[in-house]
Amino acid sequence: MHDIRRIREDGDAFDAGLAKRGLAPLAATVLARDADWRRVTTELQQAQQRRNEASKLIGQAKRSGDPADALMAEVTELKDRMARLEEDERRLATEVEDLLAGVPNLPADGVPVGADEDANVELRRVGVPKHRNFVARDHVAIGEGLGLMDFEAASRLAGARFVVLKGGLARLERALAAFMLDIHTGEFGYTEVAPPVLVRDQALFGTGQLPKFADDQFRTTDGFWLIPTAEVPLTNLVAEQILEESDLPLRFTAYTPCFRLEAGSAGRDTRGMIRQHQFGKVELVSIAHPDRSDEEHERMTACAEEVLKRLDLPYRVMALSTGDMGFSARRTYDIEVWLPGQDDGQGRYREISSCSVCGDFQARRMKARFRRTGEKSTEFVHTLNGSGLAVGRTLIAILENFQEADGSVAIPDALKPYLRGLERIERAQ
Repeated sequence: MHDIRRIREDGDAFDAGLAKRGLAPLAATVLARDADWRRVTTELQQAQQRRNEASKLIGQAKRSGDPADALMAEVTELKDRMARLEEDERRLATEVEDLLAGVPNLPADGVPVGADEDANVELRRVGVPKHRNFVARDHVAIGEGLGLMDFEAASRLAGARFVVLKGGLARLERALAAFMLDIHTGEFGYTEVAPPVLVRDQALFGTGQLPKFADDQFRTTDGFWLIPTAEVPLTNLVAEQILEESDLPLRFTAYTPCFRLEAGSAGRDTRGMIRQHQFGKVELVSIAHPDRSDEEHERMTACAEEVLKRLDLPYRVMALSTGDMGFSARRTYDIEVWLPGQDDGQGRYREISSCSVCGDFQARRMKARFRRTGEKSTEFVHTLNGSGLAVGRTLIAILENFQEADGSVAIPDALKPYLRGLERIERAQ
């Protein structure tokens, strides 16, 4: 949510930020509604003041025996007028809030300006893709060849964009989640959380999925929403709270199932596990001090990168352009892992983590504040979120990067303790 005071002070800067997002100017519209709201608020305050004055005069008149009929009629008229003004004030306040609720966060200085992913900027590459003397297969061919990845059974159970993993692949998925959580909690100071995966409207509003992206979410018949990412419950742990400066930063992590309708992805990634309605993800969330949120963003990204380094998976880090960033982000780094089996064995980098700093954008929606040491006033915290990592896509990356010519898959050394020393996954007998 945007601070209306900042728009009042510099509407041109607000519109300039929207222009970087490829959006039309909106400051004039917002400020016109805001001016109407302030005018009505002033009229209401004046009416309240006059009603109080008239009520006092009525009391004085009655005590002195003077007639008060005119004053009493005025008070009655003022009460009726105030009721109408209060209704107008609520309506206009809602109109301003609704306008701002649908506006994305403004990009930070230095974010690449562009319409889409073509304007993203590569920051670094880490690791070198393995050389192999056979044509790399994609994860679908590998998983089905092992007899451990079943899309047909999933389709019978739930329809398209689901998968059933069995045996060694189900174990591998579980091991990956435990491996990631152990790194983030044991080495990087994140607190593990087991949150609800069903949430109310306000939680999704707080992190920016509602109202604009309702069509991308799964909703139950009794009004709950299935979380699209653990970002939603983890970030909302501080909703409507006032923290102390010494509490910051708070760092949370969770492994949860995630659910997305993928309404805007018709025809994209229809083969395999890349884009599914249900998937597992280890999420990272930081509640940070405004003075150190950019530093926290770099730290979070490094935490996600470390998982890939230990798994010996080549990757690159991309700074997303203004047209490719998510709704709530002011700066985003995508980590893209090398998948040698994509594009008919030519290989390509695919997103496996997206780390974003949101400034106070989500905190305003959630009413999440902190108090600086020695101060009475409060201010909004800054929020950050990132994948640490998407477990299903990490499984895909291991299948494709550690595949052998005979169809088996070697286990990265870092995962062997989580799989009781298993060296490779072979075809189920």
